[in-house]
Amino acid sequence: MDTILLVEDALELADVIDRELTAEGYRVVRAADGVTALRVHEKEHPDLVILDWMLPEMDGLEVLRHLRQDPSCAVAVLMLTARSEEIDRVVGLELGADDYLTKPFGMRELKARVGALLRRTQRIREVLATDRHPEDSPLTYGPLQLILSTFQARLGDEPLDLTRTEFALLHLLLRNPGRVFARDYLLETIWRGKYEVGDRSVDNTILRLRKKLGVLGDEIETVWSVGYRLRPL
Repeated sequence: MDTILLVEDALELADVIDRELTAEGYRVVRAADGVTALRVHEKEHPDLVILDWMLPEMDGLEVLRHLRQDPSCAVAVLMLTARSEEIDRVVGLELGADDYLTKPFGMRELKARVGALLRRTQRIREVLATDRHPEDSPLTYGPLQLILSTFQARLGDEPLDLTRTEFALLHLLLRNPGRVFARDYLLETIWRGKYEVGDRSVDNTILRLRKKLGVLGDEIETVWSVGYRLRPL
Protein backbone atom coordinates (compact mmCIF):
# COMPACT_ATOMS: atom_id res chain seq x y z
CA MET A 1 0.00 0.00 0.00
CA ASP A 2 1.50 3.33 -1.10
CA THR A 3 1.62 6.03 1.57
CA ILE A 4 0.69 9.58 0.56
CA LEU A 5 1.46 12.61 2.72
CA LEU A 6 -1.26 15.22 2.15
CA VAL A 7 -0.19 18.72 3.20
CA GLU A 8 -3.24 20.98 2.97
CA ASP A 9 -4.57 23.52 5.48
CA ALA A 10 -8.06 23.84 3.91
CA LEU A 11 -9.86 21.25 6.04
CA GLU A 12 -12.82 20.59 3.72
CA LEU A 13 -10.59 20.08 0.68
CA ALA A 14 -8.20 17.89 2.68
CA ASP A 15 -11.12 15.74 3.84
CA VAL A 16 -12.33 15.24 0.25
CA ILE A 17 -8.85 14.36 -1.06
CA ASP A 18 -8.26 12.03 1.89
CA ARG A 19 -11.57 10.24 1.31
CA GLU A 20 -11.04 9.87 -2.46
CA LEU A 21 -7.46 8.59 -2.20
CA THR A 22 -8.29 6.23 0.66
CA ALA A 23 -11.09 4.78 -1.48
CA GLU A 24 -8.47 4.14 -4.19
CA GLY A 25 -6.51 2.00 -1.75
CA TYR A 26 -3.82 4.47 -0.67
CA ARG A 27 -2.77 5.12 2.90
CA VAL A 28 -3.09 8.86 3.57
CA VAL A 29 -1.32 10.75 6.36
CA ARG A 30 -1.96 14.44 6.80
CA ALA A 31 -0.41 17.72 7.91
CA ALA A 32 -1.97 21.18 7.93
CA ASP A 33 1.21 23.28 8.01
CA GLY A 34 4.76 23.12 6.70
CA VAL A 35 6.53 22.44 9.97
CA THR A 36 4.26 19.51 10.79
CA ALA A 37 4.64 18.24 7.21
CA LEU A 38 8.42 17.89 7.57
CA ARG A 39 8.00 16.11 10.90
CA VAL A 40 5.42 13.69 9.48
CA HIS A 41 7.56 13.10 6.40
CA GLU A 42 10.56 12.18 8.53
CA LYS A 43 8.44 9.71 10.50
CA GLU A 44 6.37 8.15 7.69
CA HIS A 45 8.73 8.19 4.65
CA PRO A 46 5.81 8.49 2.20
CA ASP A 47 5.88 7.43 -1.45
CA LEU A 48 4.30 10.71 -2.57
CA VAL A 49 3.74 14.17 -1.09
CA ILE A 50 0.75 16.24 -2.17
CA LEU A 51 1.88 19.71 -1.14
CA ASP A 52 -0.19 22.89 -1.05
CA TRP A 53 1.73 26.08 -1.91
CA MET A 54 0.02 28.40 0.61
CA LEU A 55 0.53 27.03 4.12
CA PRO A 56 0.78 28.60 7.59
CA GLU A 57 4.16 28.89 9.36
CA MET A 58 6.16 27.59 6.39
CA ASP A 59 4.88 27.73 2.81
CA GLY A 60 4.94 24.83 0.37
CA LEU A 61 7.98 26.05 -1.54
CA GLU A 62 10.02 26.19 1.65
CA VAL A 63 8.88 22.66 2.53
CA LEU A 64 9.93 21.58 -0.96
CA ARG A 65 13.35 23.21 -0.50
CA HIS A 66 13.85 21.29 2.74
CA LEU A 67 12.86 18.00 1.11
CA ARG A 68 15.22 18.50 -1.83
CA GLN A 69 18.12 19.52 0.40
CA ASP A 70 18.13 16.01 1.86
CA PRO A 71 20.08 13.85 -0.64
CA SER A 72 18.52 10.67 0.73
CA CYS A 73 14.98 11.97 0.08
CA ALA A 74 13.78 11.14 -3.42
CA VAL A 75 10.03 11.31 -2.75
CA ALA A 76 7.75 12.44 -5.60
CA VAL A 77 6.03 15.79 -4.96
CA LEU A 78 2.76 17.01 -6.49
CA MET A 79 2.23 20.74 -5.86
CA LEU A 80 -1.27 22.17 -5.36
CA THR A 81 -1.83 25.89 -5.77
CA ALA A 82 -4.35 28.56 -6.65
CA ARG A 83 -1.55 30.45 -8.43
CA SER A 84 -1.97 29.87 -12.16
CA GLU A 85 0.75 32.12 -13.61
CA GLU A 86 3.36 30.31 -15.69
CA ILE A 87 6.25 31.76 -13.65
CA ASP A 88 4.78 30.22 -10.49
CA ARG A 89 4.61 26.79 -12.11
CA VAL A 90 8.18 27.16 -13.36
CA VAL A 91 9.44 28.10 -9.90
CA GLY A 92 7.83 25.05 -8.33
CA LEU A 93 9.17 22.70 -10.99
CA GLU A 94 12.69 24.16 -10.87
CA LEU A 95 12.76 23.70 -7.10
CA GLY A 96 12.08 20.01 -7.60
CA ALA A 97 8.32 19.44 -7.84
CA ASP A 98 7.47 16.48 -10.06
CA ASP A 99 4.03 17.72 -11.08
CA TYR A 100 1.74 20.70 -10.60
CA LEU A 101 -2.04 21.01 -10.23
CA THR A 102 -3.86 24.34 -10.18
CA LYS A 103 -6.93 24.86 -7.99
CA PRO A 104 -9.77 24.31 -8.55
CA PHE A 105 -9.28 20.81 -9.90
CA GLY A 106 -11.37 17.67 -10.26
CA MET A 107 -10.78 14.57 -8.18
CA ARG A 108 -10.54 12.45 -11.32
CA GLU A 109 -7.57 14.50 -12.56
CA LEU A 110 -5.93 14.45 -9.13
CA LYS A 111 -6.24 10.66 -8.91
CA ALA A 112 -4.86 10.28 -12.45
CA ARG A 113 -1.82 12.40 -11.62
CA VAL A 114 -1.26 10.59 -8.33
CA GLY A 115 -1.44 7.23 -10.08
CA ALA A 116 0.95 8.36 -12.82
CA LEU A 117 3.49 9.71 -10.32
CA LEU A 118 3.42 6.54 -8.24
CA ARG A 119 3.78 4.36 -11.34
CA ARG A 120 6.72 6.51 -12.41
CA THR A 121 8.25 6.18 -8.96
CA GLN A 122 7.95 2.40 -9.11
CA ARG A 123 9.41 2.30 -12.61
CA ILE A 124 12.32 4.50 -11.53
CA ARG A 125 13.02 2.11 -8.68
CA GLU A 126 13.07 -0.76 -11.15
CA VAL A 127 15.34 1.11 -13.56
CA LEU A 128 17.77 2.10 -10.84
CA ALA A 129 17.82 -1.43 -9.43
CA THR A 130 18.73 -2.93 -12.83
CA ASP A 131 22.39 -3.82 -13.10
CA ARG A 132 23.00 -1.97 -9.86
CA HIS A 133 26.54 -0.91 -9.03
CA PRO A 134 27.89 -1.74 -5.57
CA GLU A 135 26.53 0.84 -3.14
CA ASP A 136 30.01 2.19 -2.41
CA SER A 137 30.90 2.48 -6.12
CA PRO A 138 29.51 5.71 -7.62
CA LEU A 139 28.90 6.20 -11.30
CA THR A 140 31.33 8.81 -12.62
CA TYR A 141 31.59 10.97 -15.71
CA GLY A 142 34.48 13.39 -15.48
CA PRO A 143 33.79 15.50 -12.37
CA LEU A 144 30.22 14.17 -12.11
CA GLN A 145 29.36 11.47 -9.55
CA LEU A 146 26.09 9.64 -8.92
CA ILE A 147 25.72 7.56 -5.76
CA LEU A 148 22.71 5.31 -6.21
CA SER A 149 22.34 4.10 -2.64
CA THR A 150 21.73 7.62 -1.29
CA PHE A 151 20.39 9.32 -4.43
CA GLN A 152 23.27 11.77 -4.24
CA ALA A 153 24.74 13.63 -7.18
CA ARG A 154 27.88 15.74 -7.08
CA LEU A 155 29.62 17.91 -9.64
CA GLY A 156 33.17 18.27 -8.41
CA ASP A 157 32.91 19.33 -4.77
CA GLU A 158 29.39 20.72 -5.12
CA PRO A 159 26.17 18.73 -4.54
CA LEU A 160 23.60 18.72 -7.34
CA ASP A 161 19.94 19.20 -6.46
CA LEU A 162 18.13 16.80 -8.78
CA THR A 163 14.52 15.72 -8.81
CA ARG A 164 13.82 12.01 -8.75
CA THR A 165 13.07 12.08 -12.48
CA GLU A 166 16.24 14.03 -13.30
CA PHE A 167 18.29 11.59 -11.23
CA ALA A 168 16.77 8.56 -12.97
CA LEU A 169 17.31 10.09 -16.41
CA LEU A 170 20.92 11.00 -15.66
CA HIS A 171 21.53 7.55 -14.19
CA LEU A 172 20.22 5.92 -17.37
CA LEU A 173 22.47 8.08 -19.54
CA LEU A 174 25.55 7.46 -17.38
CA ARG A 175 24.97 3.71 -17.50
CA ASN A 176 24.81 3.81 -21.29
CA PRO A 177 27.21 6.45 -22.73
CA GLY A 178 26.88 6.70 -26.49
CA ARG A 179 23.51 4.97 -26.63
CA VAL A 180 20.70 6.98 -28.20
CA PHE A 181 17.45 6.97 -26.21
CA ALA A 182 14.30 7.84 -28.13
CA ARG A 183 11.85 10.21 -26.47
CA ASP A 184 9.10 7.58 -26.56
CA TYR A 185 11.39 5.09 -24.83
CA LEU A 186 12.26 7.62 -22.12
CA LEU A 187 8.59 8.49 -21.60
CA GLU A 188 7.76 4.82 -21.20
CA THR A 189 10.78 4.00 -19.03
CA ILE A 190 11.18 7.05 -16.79
CA TRP A 191 7.79 8.74 -16.95
CA ARG A 192 5.74 5.55 -17.32
CA GLY A 193 2.18 6.76 -17.14
CA LYS A 194 -0.29 8.65 -19.27
CA TYR A 195 1.12 11.08 -21.78
CA GLU A 196 -0.07 12.57 -25.05
CA VAL A 197 1.42 13.00 -28.49
CA GLY A 198 3.61 16.09 -28.37
CA ASP A 199 4.40 15.68 -24.66
CA ARG A 200 7.43 17.89 -23.88
CA SER A 201 8.31 16.30 -20.53
CA VAL A 202 11.54 14.74 -21.82
CA ASP A 203 12.76 17.88 -23.57
CA ASN A 204 11.96 20.13 -20.60
CA THR A 205 13.72 17.77 -18.18
CA ILE A 206 16.79 17.60 -20.44
CA LEU A 207 16.90 21.41 -20.53
CA ARG A 208 16.81 21.62 -16.73
CA LEU A 209 19.40 18.86 -16.42
CA ARG A 210 21.78 20.56 -18.86
CA LYS A 211 21.46 23.79 -16.92
CA LYS A 212 22.23 22.06 -13.61
CA LEU A 213 25.25 20.26 -15.10
CA GLY A 214 26.85 23.52 -16.21
CA VAL A 215 29.79 22.93 -18.56
CA LEU A 216 28.93 19.22 -18.69
CA GLY A 217 25.43 19.97 -19.94
CA ASP A 218 26.59 19.99 -23.57
CA GLU A 219 27.72 16.37 -23.17
CA ILE A 220 24.03 15.40 -23.37
CA GLU A 221 23.63 15.48 -27.13
CA THR A 222 20.43 15.92 -29.09
CA VAL A 223 19.97 13.37 -31.85
CA TRP A 224 17.54 15.24 -34.06
CA SER A 225 14.14 13.64 -34.62
CA VAL A 226 15.16 10.74 -32.36
CA GLY A 227 16.11 11.62 -28.79
CA TYR A 228 19.20 12.05 -26.63
CA ARG A 229 22.50 10.42 -25.77
CA LEU A 230 25.44 11.07 -23.48
CA ARG A 231 28.65 11.64 -25.44
CA PRO A 232 31.20 8.93 -24.55
CA LEU A 233 34.32 10.24 -22.80
